[in-house]
Amino acid sequence: MASPQVQEIITQMGTAIGDNSGLGGTLKFDFGEPGSVLIDGKSTPNTVSDGDGKNADCTISVSLDTFEKMVKGELDGTSAFMQGKLRVAGDMGLAMKLSPILQKARG
Repeated sequence: MASPQVQEIITQMGTAIGDNSGLGGTLKFDFGEPGSVLIDGKSTPNTVSDGDGKNADCTISVSLDTFEKMVKGELDGTSAFMQGKLRVAGDMGLAMKLSPILQKARG
């Protein structure tokens, strides 16, 4: 079960990406103990849900603090990756599509 903070991210991301995230695949944000978020860019319309126990084409492991900085535009994904604050497993191409999704989440 995702924490209240992760549940809020699920709600906000779902509203922000709308029917089409542009991903064309599944992307999971794994926040560790607080939970995870799964963006299903294959479904029509796209969905955002609790990602616990679900596999994805790409999994991004990141702390909630780092994710929050990325959403606010204080830290970009490439810098976070290079600093070791973000790990990517699976389809790196999907991870590269992350920036527009975070911009949508910013509003």
